[in-house]
Amino acid sequence: MTARICVSILPKTNLEALKLIERAEKAQADFVEVRLDYLETSRKLSDLSASTKIPLIATNKLQNEKGYFAGAETERQQTLLNAAKNGFQYVDVALSNPKHKDTISQLRLLGAKPIVSYHKFDGTLNASAMEKVLDEEIASGATVCKIVVTAKHVEDNLPVLSFVSFASSKAKLVCFCMGEQGKISRLLSPVFGSFFTFASLENGCETAVGQMSIGEMRSAYSVLGMK
Repeated sequence: MTARICVSILPKTNLEALKLIERAEKAQADFVEVRLDYLETSRKLSDLSASTKIPLIATNKLQNEKGYFAGAETERQQTLLNAAKNGFQYVDVALSNPKHKDTISQLRLLGAKPIVSYHKFDGTLNASAMEKVLDEEIASGATVCKIVVTAKHVEDNLPVLSFVSFASSKAKLVCFCMGEQGKISRLLSPVFGSFFTFASLENGCETAVGQMSIGEMRSAYSVLGMK
């Protein structure tokens, strides 16, 4: 069994992004998520996609999504479409965006694969609610469906992992718990069928609470007999 890991980076400049992508490549990341919401300018994104064979994921988080982008929703979506035009293979689109279906259609025309994401920052969802979100994401045209909730207790990870085990047969699914108590599902979600999971490049470089480093994850997977 192979566990795919996406390293999430939060660069301020294109030069920093290039260096972080190179380091992620050396760490054998399967994907690299480039957080565009912290980037000073989104020009020359083609330089980033041309620098690596690893699939790049463009993400642009609003401030109410624990991100840094302070512009309008239309401006955010334009930045994501620009990433698709410049060679990013995947683009993260929030399910909460009222025009997400239009954005997804445009991304597909540009040859990018949409990741439709749902985040709950204040707790978890039961299986029925997660399945409803998943069905909405599938209906929207997602290539990859992402459902991320927040663990307040260690046991909050269990129903999420159970859901991944069931729902990963319906779609390419990324699903785990955020937060310090969510590390178990971050690590084990690929064991239960998650398409990939997220890691930081190293300790101190986390882009979300509860992220482990790719090195820590690779070591754990090695112990579990996974690649």
